[in-house]
Amino acid sequence: MTEDRLHRDHLPGGIDAPVMPTAVGMVHLGIGAFHRAHQAVYTERAAIATGDTTWGILGVTQRSATVRDQLRPQGGVYSVLTAGEQESSVELIGSVVDVAYPAEETGRVLAALAAPSTHVVTLTITEKGYARRPDGSLDTEAVAGDLAALAAVVAAGGGAAGGAPGGAPGGAPGGAPGGAEDAVRPAASAIGLLVRGLAARAASGAPITVLTCDNMVDNGRVLERLVREAADAALPGPEGDTLRAFLDASVTFPCSMVDRIVPATTPEQRDQVERTLGVRDEGLVVGEPFAQWVIEDRFAGPRPAWEAAGATLTKDVAPFEQAKLRLLNGTHSLVAYSGWLAGHTTIAGAVTDPVIAERARQYLFEDALPTLTAPEGLDLRQYGEQILSRFANPHTGHTTAQVAMDGTQKIPFRWGGVLADSLAAGREPHGVAFGLAAWAEFVRRRTHSGEGIDDPRAAELEALIGAAEVPGGSDGLGDVAGLAGAEEDLRVLLTLPGLLPAGTPESYVDTVAAELEAVLG
Repeated sequence: MTEDRLHRDHLPGGIDAPVMPTAVGMVHLGIGAFHRAHQAVYTERAAIATGDTTWGILGVTQRSATVRDQLRPQGGVYSVLTAGEQESSVELIGSVVDVAYPAEETGRVLAALAAPSTHVVTLTITEKGYARRPDGSLDTEAVAGDLAALAAVVAAGGGAAGGAPGGAPGGAPGGAPGGAEDAVRPAASAIGLLVRGLAARAASGAPITVLTCDNMVDNGRVLERLVREAADAALPGPEGDTLRAFLDASVTFPCSMVDRIVPATTPEQRDQVERTLGVRDEGLVVGEPFAQWVIEDRFAGPRPAWEAAGATLTKDVAPFEQAKLRLLNGTHSLVAYSGWLAGHTTIAGAVTDPVIAERARQYLFEDALPTLTAPEGLDLRQYGEQILSRFANPHTGHTTAQVAMDGTQKIPFRWGGVLADSLAAGREPHGVAFGLAAWAEFVRRRTHSGEGIDDPRAAELEALIGAAEVPGGSDGLGDVAGLAGAEEDLRVLLTLPGLLPAGTPESYVDTVAAELEAVLG
């Protein structure tokens, strides 16, 4: 600890002190910026509102040790900069007591998941973190190492509990990492780690809630199915009966819907907050003023009083989820692809482009809104206008390239339902068609330029483009720079399995192709 670095034991004056948890009650898988600016903030505010400090969070970082190395030297404390168009504010968050990196600390995470004092597991691992095949089933190859590790422990006599030799149990806040990590095979996937942790808990039978906060339709049910598929794949016979019985009797997987724009933190924002606090915060995250969390009220045991912090507990998340996915997320993708093609670096810049703004409104109000049933108390048209205003906030800083990531995982959920419901009602959604044309041209340009695309199915997309040829052209690729080549690539990209709803007519592909001229400018 240094005097010029934010730390739990070295807090700046002039700002409200963060919560000091007395126990770890939650484990969070995928502790990136979004969780720290959203669920952790709700947990913090719930603790302040109720005085219950037993909901400390052990964060788990999946891809690298970066977040651990940012927060552990600070005792888990970090700040959130809320950046609005007119004003900003800084809040200290203390609910995260530590961060573990599974490549080095899998035993510790398994022990925390097994500890009776842990009541809730939350996840923000992005759509591709769920290791799904295009048909939605578990990609067992992607989680093979974790399934083999679980099977090996059971075969060695560890039982369905899986064993978690060594590592802090997670009951004490900020417990130092340690334990016989060399006796535990490092986790290679979030789903695999979760299943191993649930297996480690099965011996005690202590109930636990697993709450996914990722943008997927019916996300809790999706996660439950994947967990059960993983359990069956690892332990297909009687040796898996204890784990399956535990999942049946003591584990729930509620659905949820989350919303807050959380852009990447800039060096300038770090400097700004350092001037405000008087100390450096390497764990700073930034969020817009708006935040929403809708949670299915289906818990296996105790939970934080998130409703005291503004969360909505409901019997049915689906109407909220559909409104957010189709209106906000769907518009976000359309603005990202068309904005990138038009040369806009940020979403804020793209959504103020008159051409893109007109298409965004077409998608929002003519395509998506008629397919929705409004949740009680939510004015969908007002919500749509609010979305456009939020996107125009320059402080959010979302880049078009960032939002354009993982298109094959997002498009089926963001645009697919709008497309299917519109066609069933006898309407052709032209905003969706424009968005699909922009996505195809984005993929095409990034592929031909050599920049590549950040997408779990990138290899398939590149192969489709490589196989698409039109007559002519000295290089044998045809008119790759013109409209004919663009249309050829678009048509072959739209054949990607699982991208468009089943039964989408060829006439609609013609409609998408007709939008290319507008996309190409």
